Amino acid sequence: MAAPQPQYEDGAPDAEGGQYGQDGADEQSQQAAPAPAAGGKKKRDRYAGQAYEFGAGANAGLAGQPPAAGGQYPGSPAPAAAAGYGYPGQQPQPSYGVPQQPPYTDPSVQSPGAQTQAAYGQPQYGAPQAGGYDPPQPAYPAQGAGAPGILQQGVQGVTQQFSQMGMGGTPQSQQAQQPPATQMRLNPLQPVDISMQGQPFHVTDLDQPPPPIILPPNSSVTPSPHANCPPKYVRSTLNAMPTTASLLKKSKIPFALIIQPYAALHDAEDDVPVQYDQVIARCRRCRTYMNPFASFLDHSHRWRCNMCNLTNDVPQSFDWDSVKQQSVDRWQRPELNYAVSEFVAPQEYMVRAPQPLIYLFLFDVSHAGVSSGLLATAARCILESLDRIPNADRRTRLGFMAVDGSLHYFSIPRDGGENNDARMLVVSDLDEPFLPTPEDLLVNLAECRANIESFLGKLQGMFANAQTASSAMGSALRAGHKLISHVGGKIVVLSASLPNVGYGKLEMREDKKLLGTSKENSLLQTQSSFYKSFAVECSKTQVSIDMFLFSAQYQDVASLSNLPRYTGGQTYFYPAWNAARTEDAIKFATEFSDYLSSEIGLEAVLRVRTTTGLRPSAFYGNFFNRSSDLCAFPAMPRDQAYVVEIAIDETITKAFACLQVGVLHTTCNGERRIRVMTLSIPTTQNLAEVYASADQQAITAYFAHKAVERALSSGLDAARDAVQAKMIELLQTYKKELGGGNMGGGGLQFPANLRAMPMLFLGLMKNLGLRKSAQIPTDLRSAALCLLSTLPLPLLMQYIYPRLYSLHDMPDDAGLPHPETGAIVMPPPLNLTSQNIVPFGLYLIDDGQTQFLWLGRDAVPALINDVFGFEDKNQLKQGKTSLPVIDSDMNERVRAVVDKSKDHKGKGCGSIVVPPLYLIREDGEPSLRLWAQTLLVEDRADQGVSGAQFVGMLREKVLS
Repeated sequence: MAAPQPQYEDGAPDAEGGQYGQDGADEQSQQAAPAPAAGGKKKRDRYAGQAYEFGAGANAGLAGQPPAAGGQYPGSPAPAAAAGYGYPGQQPQPSYGVPQQPPYTDPSVQSPGAQTQAAYGQPQYGAPQAGGYDPPQPAYPAQGAGAPGILQQGVQGVTQQFSQMGMGGTPQSQQAQQPPATQMRLNPLQPVDISMQGQPFHVTDLDQPPPPIILPPNSSVTPSPHANCPPKYVRSTLNAMPTTASLLKKSKIPFALIIQPYAALHDAEDDVPVQYDQVIARCRRCRTYMNPFASFLDHSHRWRCNMCNLTNDVPQSFDWDSVKQQSVDRWQRPELNYAVSEFVAPQEYMVRAPQPLIYLFLFDVSHAGVSSGLLATAARCILESLDRIPNADRRTRLGFMAVDGSLHYFSIPRDGGENNDARMLVVSDLDEPFLPTPEDLLVNLAECRANIESFLGKLQGMFANAQTASSAMGSALRAGHKLISHVGGKIVVLSASLPNVGYGKLEMREDKKLLGTSKENSLLQTQSSFYKSFAVECSKTQVSIDMFLFSAQYQDVASLSNLPRYTGGQTYFYPAWNAARTEDAIKFATEFSDYLSSEIGLEAVLRVRTTTGLRPSAFYGNFFNRSSDLCAFPAMPRDQAYVVEIAIDETITKAFACLQVGVLHTTCNGERRIRVMTLSIPTTQNLAEVYASADQQAITAYFAHKAVERALSSGLDAARDAVQAKMIELLQTYKKELGGGNMGGGGLQFPANLRAMPMLFLGLMKNLGLRKSAQIPTDLRSAALCLLSTLPLPLLMQYIYPRLYSLHDMPDDAGLPHPETGAIVMPPPLNLTSQNIVPFGLYLIDDGQTQFLWLGRDAVPALINDVFGFEDKNQLKQGKTSLPVIDSDMNERVRAVVDKSKDHKGKGCGSIVVPPLYLIREDGEPSLRLWAQTLLVEDRADQGVSGAQFVGMLREKVLS
């Protein structure tokens, strides 16, 4: 029986630091070294005979500080100080990417950047401001994200314009008389020369906040600093949008939203205000939810929709607290103060009781699944995580199946009965699998806890002698779907082998001769139509699938990843995983436990509403697009982002446009909720303002999704060519429309806010998923394409342009807690080029999925001993490893930096991923060294052009 469909939301009723030098440094260079900072002396005494120097290293202080006069960054070596590192005959050069000045130098821009960053940053959602707000009183100063800056940035005349027009103290009911967008001063264009001779990309350009959103004064109905959506939830490629489709087309910049509905895996870490009174005000016509940009009329008895302008009645209970039976101050309501808020939905938003959380675990018990230790590790991890699985309403249900050449069901009785042993029921009919018993296959966690624990403890022993190489995973998925489809839920697949019998049978098709050729594209396509059609069937019945894949052999990730792609799931790939390696076992156990604890949303739908004249036109991400504008998620994960492209159908006449994302979902605790995120963006008829307000990270995320789509449809060459052609087109458009041809000296002009884009595009083309290589196994490439199309934006940027830190000469405070915030201070990041790597150094390279510790071939024994506890680097274990814990200040700081780098919470997004750590010796295993070097985006490595060559090629194309 098909699951009843929930009624969707729209169907509801209407630093200087110590440095490890090189042995034999000459005395003169030691004398020339600057005096150590406090805290460095003790170390200097210890290493007096080891040429252990304290000075400004080539990698110290390059980032995060504006250069002193003369363009030299504090901490970068002075040209004459050739022996400053104690490395004879070599002068480490700073990266060519060091900018000569901060990105924003115009004083009129400097202060709004500072002012608006606070407003447009990541506010802690707390209690609304004390004190009511009554619209007829004199208007507040500018509100909304970025708005405070407009009155504080020295934009002369804006305030006067408004006061002359009678706008200064205008009652809110007269706000329709806002001046047109052209009279607003938006972000001014800041051209820079991004060529190597000018102000090229520096890694700190990636840490710039997006251009501020500058809204007219009184745009929002309350003066809340949280009235506009923070970029960690919804980020637009344009923070000033064209008023017409022709201007958008002329700009060549896409208009799209990067949507990440959740900023953490758990509600406690994602502090969004919740409205419990079930009073939900929505527009009768377009179904927009009440938000800070609506306006009130008729003595506040009616409200005007900020999307379609329809006037609606304010709900009778809007000013009444039915729980406390008393009137409330409407101006304190969360939906009028917070752009991101959540409503508890009343009964009419559902056609059945909210579904319980259901996990059906599907274990691979073939020889590969058992011999690798996967079955034992997974069973043990579930057993130890039972307390972490959300179950506040005590309705959570679990089911267990195993698959080899047959299907194995497990019937688990309730606790306290006469027989507490689980029974295994084997079904060998793979063509028409049936449920061997109607009950006890899907059991209540609270009622069967003891027997579930007993079963998980015995599971490994049941298949200890597994010898079969067969895997009927497709048939098992169909059987599992039959088991939970009447309710819906999550099927968790843990597999270490290729499905080779039964439904969805796959062949071993990888051919190394095809890798790196035009025929490689065929390997990235799904091999069997079963996987997509079955996934669509699952989506209809609220069943989501997550794939945990562990094979040491070819597993056809390209085909299997279709299951998560259309059901709101995720593909987790652990190549050549083996529980015998401690690092492997700990990584999976940590991630799987966090996965089980995550508070996912069930039977969810997402819809984007827009100001009249705009519409969502394309959707990217893991979900099923059920209608022209409705994205369906049987389960909505907490660690994915989605991209929605917006089309302009009619000329926008308003000073700003609004876009609202609504997510209707059931929480793990059985509550039906609606998360509403409202973003307002000023409009402009000026192409310069469009470019000055473009968000380089959001644009890159959009093209990452487009590139994956292109790679799967037309091949990797076409995808890379399209990315490069887009970069050239943007530079040519800028030169033709805004550059004025006055650069002189043959430079390459682009706005300061887009300075990092060429290097991000180069990083995208060189990413594991897209780069040209005959050495990348198809499964690895397919898994990388999955990441490119699902990662939250902060992790996507790191995956495209990894982080490089120098550890041997960290500033004195790096690796230690910040005295005020308590957060570990990170060393300054470096550009991804081997010019920043010296032979005696120790470096961390981290792309968010894998970490590499790079140890130079000339590293001194003191450094090796302090970090690893051995003086001889030949004793160090290369490859996958973990840092030892030893009694050394340096070891403690390096471990702190490595741990902080892998901590995703501080990046404003949820993720279960714990990157494995690989130790790479420069003079060690060549394949490991080459792997790490492929992350140095600005080097040639084996991947074609360097960063300098790429920018030079762009310059030639644009100038010609």
